[in-house]
Amino acid sequence: MIRRMGEYFTGWAKKYMPDPFLFAILLTFLTFVLGLIFTKSGPLDMLKHWHKGFWSLLAFAMQMCLILVTGYALATTRVIRRAIDALADLPKTTAGAAYLICLVAIIAAYINWGLGLIVGALMARQVGLRAFEKGIPMHYPLLGAAGYIGLAVWHGGFSGSAPLLVATKGHFLEKQIGLIPVVDTLFSPLNIVVAIFLIIVLPYLVRFLTPSQGAEVTTIDQVLPDLQSLLKERAGGGEVKVQADSVAAKLENSTIIALIIGLMGLIVVIWYFATQGFKLDLNIVNFTFLFVGLLLHGTPINYVRAVIEGAKACAGIILQFPFYAGIMGMMSYSGLIVVMAGWFVAISNATTYPIWTYISACLVNIFVPSGGGQWAVQGPVMVEAAKTLQVSYAKTVMAVAYGDQWTNLFQPFWALPLLGVTGLKVRQIMGYCMAVMFIGLIFFILALAFLPA
Repeated sequence: MIRRMGEYFTGWAKKYMPDPFLFAILLTFLTFVLGLIFTKSGPLDMLKHWHKGFWSLLAFAMQMCLILVTGYALATTRVIRRAIDALADLPKTTAGAAYLICLVAIIAAYINWGLGLIVGALMARQVGLRAFEKGIPMHYPLLGAAGYIGLAVWHGGFSGSAPLLVATKGHFLEKQIGLIPVVDTLFSPLNIVVAIFLIIVLPYLVRFLTPSQGAEVTTIDQVLPDLQSLLKERAGGGEVKVQADSVAAKLENSTIIALIIGLMGLIVVIWYFATQGFKLDLNIVNFTFLFVGLLLHGTPINYVRAVIEGAKACAGIILQFPFYAGIMGMMSYSGLIVVMAGWFVAISNATTYPIWTYISACLVNIFVPSGGGQWAVQGPVMVEAAKTLQVSYAKTVMAVAYGDQWTNLFQPFWALPLLGVTGLKVRQIMGYCMAVMFIGLIFFILALAFLPA
């Protein structure tokens, strides 16, 4: 049954799922029309809201580009690549490969969503490359989907935006709900059960999405036209040794310079965690990745080459982030987000409210794919409704978090880095993701109905 669902949704995605940029444009049109219908905003008002929000994610976009290129550069160092290669050499079948990739991506995403994003993508590509070298025909789109599905757990992990934000002094809803410690959200019975379930079940679900015997298999060499250059780079260690005759070349290839600047960065990282505890955010992750990668590459010029290669995958982020920021602007400034959330509040009671909050968050995430951005626009409405219905604030936070993370399996926004690294098209992976998404919806509804937070 799971395989048939995967095949059905894959066929649907290949036929109807556009490139992520077109997806962003179509969502822009839809948000514009919904704003005209359900709010008091006129056409010019909606355009103003669109423009007002259009550049609001520039800092976040830069952070995302940095987490992609620094993660890529770190993962292409000799020591990390050997670890990934060791894992990539284990699978003998597409099913086993998909299971391993998904499991590794889930574990990494629970530690930090940015790490999970990069590790899932690189694992998928390396497993595909290793299978090609060994002559094992593995279905590469499923490997890519497995890497992306691993990210669907992130908002319940150690870098979950909403749970960490409401535990931070001075957050924008502190006057309404106070501080909610992570023991009530990330380490609640609800989230612990959800985490254990997803770690165990998701890799098995992905395993059963393997194409049936006789079905068409798309191998990595059919997706990556530059496959031979990747294999040569991998065989050569990825680090280029240059005869340093000039002063400039000697500086570029200086291990002393790389060591000094790398140690300076690590001292700052150690100081940060010693004084702040295990408090992760995008900036400290990027900072850590950058200087660890620089140290492991050994010379400044080797690191520069790695970053240049990783930056090729940033095109989708650079192009599409402003459009999603514009969608967020229309949703927020027109009041459409309040209207949409109000629909669910009107049909809720204290028992069903967390479920409807989850469903509304699933829908809102399609329009506002940033987890932090979604909490910023949806959080105030859901908190006010929770107060009226006397529902746990902590459970409300986690319901929004689960809705945000789960419909990432339909919204291709966060797949952009993975698509850039693997060379896959969104329509090649989203069918498998959607099959898992629809199966998992039932679990989250039951968990929110019966588990305490």
